[in-house]
Amino acid sequence: MIDRGGGELDAETIDRVLATAFAEDVGDGDLTTSACVDDATRISARAVAREPGTVAGLKVFAAALQFGGEVEVELKIPEGAVVKTGEAVAGVSGRAVSILTAERIALNCLQRMSGIATATAEFVKAVEGTSARILDTRKTVPGLRALDKYAVKMGGGVNHRFGLFDAVLIKDNHIRAAGSLQAAVERARNVVPAGSARIQVECDTLAQLDECLTLGVEWILLDNMTLAELRDAVVRGRGRAKLEASGGVTLDNVSEIAKTGIDFISIGALTHSVRALDIGLDFD
Repeated sequence: MIDRGGGELDAETIDRVLATAFAEDVGDGDLTTSACVDDATRISARAVAREPGTVAGLKVFAAALQFGGEVEVELKIPEGAVVKTGEAVAGVSGRAVSILTAERIALNCLQRMSGIATATAEFVKAVEGTSARILDTRKTVPGLRALDKYAVKMGGGVNHRFGLFDAVLIKDNHIRAAGSLQAAVERARNVVPAGSARIQVECDTLAQLDECLTLGVEWILLDNMTLAELRDAVVRGRGRAKLEASGGVTLDNVSEIAKTGIDFISIGALTHSVRALDIGLDFD
């Protein structure tokens, strides 16, 4: 079942993202619109899906269009809805100069977030019938992580840690710097109060997995392991730790990975190389 709960975007986060976007794109003013369009002109338009997909970011789209004032936005569908080609997702009316100036920023956010939600939904569908859940990563656009992770939720995925501050994930370079896997885990446990944050370890080999299980690590990331290794890992770790598969995951192989019995599958491509969903703003 698809889970779209939680992961709400608050107004403060949306305003922060849009303030940066408008400063970058508009600067001292929209030269084209101010030169060509009378300030009193009012228009109406529709945001239309030009291909099927899962829509996310409608609140950001609306907030962007209303950034300059005197614009009304009527959302036609809920967040996370699946749309067909030609389906209207929102109606827009109001001051033409505000709409024209905000159009690109509004669409950039809506298209990217909908692309992420659509890609996530495809992976979620591919693992239906298994116990595996689809996770995102920290491979997001700097400054847009809240939007990217919200879009993953709208596609039915699960958010991994938001940043470095809310969970421990010990990787190979941490292990090298600490001196050993055991030293890294023990140091983390000494510093992070029990129950305050999850401690997870990335393993490249089954030998490392066994060491983590001996140390009582509760969440283990299995990096770039073969299907045979994943199946073996599930047998070894069953009932002892949550297991996450990562590395080289595609729509072509995610179903087979899920069938190994793994708990989670994390996919950086959901956010680091997603294709935007084609949504346009058509003026009436």
